[in-house]
Formats: sequence, structure tokens, C-alpha cells
Amino acid sequence: MPAVKISIAVSQMDCVVGEVQPNLDKIASMARQAKSLGADIVVFPECATTGYFIGDKIGKLAEAPGGPQSQALGAIAKANGLHLACGLYTTENGAISNSQQLFAPDGRMLANYRKVHLFAAERTVYQAGDRPMVVDTALGKLGMTICYDLIFPEYIQRLVALGANIVINSTNWINDPYQRDTWAWGGERTTGLVATRALENVIVLGMANRVGHEVAAPGLTFDSFGHSCVAGPSGRILAQITGGEGVAVAHIDIPAADYDRWTSIATYRIDHRPDVYKGG
Repeated sequence: MPAVKISIAVSQMDCVVGEVQPNLDKIASMARQAKSLGADIVVFPECATTGYFIGDKIGKLAEAPGGPQSQALGAIAKANGLHLACGLYTTENGAISNSQQLFAPDGRMLANYRKVHLFAAERTVYQAGDRPMVVDTALGKLGMTICYDLIFPEYIQRLVALGANIVINSTNWINDPYQRDTWAWGGERTTGLVATRALENVIVLGMANRVGHEVAAPGLTFDSFGHSCVAGPSGRILAQITGGEGVAVAHIDIPAADYDRWTSIATYRIDHRPDVYKGG
């Protein structure tokens, strides 16, 4: 395995729902904070430029890849000299997608990834992506994911098979009192999910979640519960923010020899037996 040396920041922010400029201002401020903490890349949540539940405004706020929001994000990456990944709504050929864009330190957009796995009512609003995306960068090969993508182990395995040794996830994990109190769906579960995906694939995984509240419909409010985190190849949580807004940075420096030694013990990928799992 190649050496891994990266300082990865996850930015946990509350969004002004249905607005763009206040969120871009906050993204700029948090990117400056990430840079001051030594980050090489900063990851922002899903739909960070507008908020998630924007209703009829989505037709106006979703822009073509490379539109004004993308240009602003690229400018923020360039101003701070770091890689930047952020979730936002995009539109192409009349179809709206839940996207994650990646920018280089010189402001160039390196990728526009469209969420492959759509959850529940998302299927009636967005067009799903149809391919996994791994981007070759100066930091390593980054696998791009959004929220629900992380639930599917085969999908992360596919990113790794395509060469990813770092996976980034922009998300807006949410719950309500029923989900939280009856099923304990919350930050403990999603932190465990990040740790498990990192462990079973022997990779670095950074997940940036939103925090705050959004009204999905009259009388229906969801909480975005935070717990943004970074996990290393053993599943160890290296940096985390539980509640509130903030930026957490994991400084990771794994020499090739150490990575090889760990993968000689953690042989999960080569022990995988999909032929058996298919059944008869």
C-alpha cells in the first residue's frame, strides 16, 4: 500500500435554509479556519450552500455545474490554497441532482459527483447518479460519496477497487423524536458506520454532517445531528465534532511500511468471498 499523508478537515455547519450567500459566507469562514488548523482538504455537508429541505425553491437554487455557486466554492478553495469538497444541488438537461463537488487549491473543479443512492422521497425529486467516482489528486485517490451512499458496503468496496484510499462523505443525517427515542438513530450509529466502512476497506474516511433543524413540511421538523468525524484504516476515530458548529482536523501520516504491516493483519479485502454470498 502507498503511504498516506493527509490532513483532512470536516466542517460541521448549520445552514440558512433557502438562501445561498449566508451559507457561502459561512463556508468561506470555515475554510479559513480549516486552513489555519493545517488542513489539506476540507469537506462540507450535503446541500451546504442552500440547506436540504428547500421545497419549491429548488428549481431556482439548483444551478448547472460550474454555475455561480460552483464558482464561489472554487474561489474559496483558491483563496485558502486547499482542496474543498461541498454538497449542493445541480441541474443538467432539466433534471436536478444532489451533488458533491471537489475543487483543487487553484480553484479548478476536479469533479461533480451525483448521489447514486437516493433515499425515500428523494427518488421523486432528483435524478440519481449512475457511476462511482474516484478522483486522482495530489492528496491521493479520493472516492466521492453523499450521505446514504455510505450505507451500502458494496459501493464503498467498488470505490476502493477503483483505487480510492481516501473516501469523503458530505451528508445530512437527520432524525426526529421517534427515530431518536425508539430506534436510537443518531450520532452513535453514524460514527459507527464511518468506523466500520474505514475498517473493512482499510482506508481513511471523512464524513461532514450538518447540524441544526429543518422543517420538511408543516408540523414536521427534523434535526441534523452532527457527529462529523474522520476515521483511519483501523476504524479508529481520529477527529470528531459531536454537537454544534465547528471544524475538526485529523492529521494522518502513515508510512507505506506501517500500512503494509497493518494490511498484512487486516486482510479483509482479500478475504472477501462474493461467490459465497450470492447463494443459490
